[in-house]
Amino acid sequence: MSELRMVELSATTIVAVNKLSLKPGQEQFLAPVSYGIAATVVNPQTTWQRVVLDGDQVVGFVSASFDPEALEETFRSVLWRINVDADDQGRGVGRFAVQALIDEARARGVDHVNVIYEAGDGGPEAFFRRVGFEPVGETEYSEVIAEIRVTP
Repeated sequence: MSELRMVELSATTIVAVNKLSLKPGQEQFLAPVSYGIAATVVNPQTTWQRVVLDGDQVVGFVSASFDPEALEETFRSVLWRINVDADDQGRGVGRFAVQALIDEARARGVDHVNVIYEAGDGGPEAFFRRVGFEPVGETEYSEVIAEIRVTP
């Protein structure tokens, strides 16, 4: 693996982000990437979207929101999605993306980041727990709300 780096989502990377593949069964836990990308158009001031590159190859995508004025606390600092191409899963790409998100939260003075996910076999729970997210509640739809603390 070359040195991983993060870049902003752009016209140059958007097509490759939309082509990120998933392992069998993962699609049930993730809406199409284009849904997450649309958030930039709707909320450009609060949306944080980055692409993970390995050399010049797009290997991941992360979308989050930092909105201190969100009515619900859960949505003030939230990871909306993280995608790592099927061929690159298990190589540290997701951990790298989460660390970049934590660094961004720290720079914004945020003390934690939430994530909301559906529990189930083959779902993202094991990954989120490995990188430090801990369940703190549930949504009204029985999805898990987990958070990771951001240290100063």
